[in-house]
Amino acid sequence: MNHQFLEGIIYHKRVHPKKHEFTYKFFMLDIEIASINELKNKYFSINCFNLFSFNTKDHFGKSKDFIKNIDELLEKNNLEKTSKMRFITLPSILGFVFNPISVLILFKDDKPNHMIAEVHNYNGGRVIYCVKLESNDNMHYKAFSKKDMYVSPFFKREGSYEFDLIYTNEQVSLGVKLFEDDKKMLSSTFVGKRVEFNQKNIVQLFLRHTLLTVWVVTRTIWQSLKLKLKGLKWNKPTAEDLIRRA
Repeated sequence: MNHQFLEGIIYHKRVHPKKHEFTYKFFMLDIEIASINELKNKYFSINCFNLFSFNTKDHFGKSKDFIKNIDELLEKNNLEKTSKMRFITLPSILGFVFNPISVLILFKDDKPNHMIAEVHNYNGGRVIYCVKLESNDNMHYKAFSKKDMYVSPFFKREGSYEFDLIYTNEQVSLGVKLFEDDKKMLSSTFVGKRVEFNQKNIVQLFLRHTLLTVWVVTRTIWQSLKLKLKGLKWNKPTAEDLIRRA
């Protein structure tokens, strides 16, 4: 299975301190790391402008060589490179993108084994969570991590995450639950069906989702305003939350 698009929806539900939920159409790109250079075609570029593009500066290290950045990241987290690695992210559309979360999945015996989640906030901050994936049925995978960055102004900086992953030949489901003081505050899930990566589908996805990367930002601002009107307290980031941490 080479590169694939994942087209579906994002479902977002806040449980506390006020109930609030919404659903949006969304898509992501599932990249096969071993053949990342094969992303390039007439409508998709690496590190330059196109309908869709993948820019290494948006992720992980500082090198333009994305494989080198991954190697350094794995070494830092004491992980061995595996023969199968997939990177799920939102590509740049017409030169613009904001990725709240991207994930690098490492496979062992063709099953998800580790996940490195790259989380950005709207304040210029970035943090990376390296987690071990566990499963009781080889279908539903879970992982846990302490929260280490301000993301939403309506939640504390402290907390914990539960990551949920389903990765099959038909679809991918990636979920994140936020807990504060052992109380579930938020659940956000992306579910996408696989779409073949080719020039025809790139054009069709572009026509269906031309403004998606802009909507990621504007919809977040709109939802934040609605939450503010519900009377939620606005928290501020710390200095550490304003930088891109490796």
